Amino acid sequence: MGRVISVLVFGAVGVAILVSLGIWQMQRLAWKEAVLADIEARIAAAPVAMPDAPDPEAERYLPVRATGVIGEATVRILVSQRRIGAGYRLISALETAEGRRVLVDRGVLPVAEALPPVPEGAVTVTGNLHWPVERDGFTPENDLAENIWFARDVAALADHLGTEPLLLIAREISPSEPSVTPLPVTIENIPNDHLNYAITWFLLALVWLGMTLFLLWRIRQRPD
Repeated sequence: MGRVISVLVFGAVGVAILVSLGIWQMQRLAWKEAVLADIEARIAAAPVAMPDAPDPEAERYLPVRATGVIGEATVRILVSQRRIGAGYRLISALETAEGRRVLVDRGVLPVAEALPPVPEGAVTVTGNLHWPVERDGFTPENDLAENIWFARDVAALADHLGTEPLLLIAREISPSEPSVTPLPVTIENIPNDHLNYAITWFLLALVWLGMTLFLLWRIRQRPD
């Protein structure tokens, strides 16, 4: 009898812990979905003028519109697009009519294509401010000799191109560049795995319950 009680207690505690973890992940899912909905609304809002001193947290994803001339120097950043393949993001300096120099992410170019010339004259860029964090311990060092970078490091790009540490990711450039496809800010790459985690915890709870019932059955089958 004592062994049955021990198994019941051990099984009940294990199931309770696993179910509570699943419920916690469901609560996290609701929180993350609210955060993503807020970010999506901020991305799609009406564009405003470039702020004088934007805050990387408060004004992340802020939609802006700026007019200026794109500088000749262009950095290529290697990216991979789902169902499309490898390409280069093109990062250049945009000098506005007010004399500011900021970074502009013009879009993506297939790796097989030659670097196109920058647009002539003034262009109007509509997009979103962003400070992406793409470099970690596994990111290769940039190949400056071949002009191939592996992350949008805003501070390093600003130093390299002589701009403010401010990145405007284009949603639209007018006049447009025929060979360059804008790759605007979206919520697509923001991770949201809480539902998968919740399902995993609930399935583990079922497995734990099944193992507990099986062990109880084995105990009852043994002769006294």
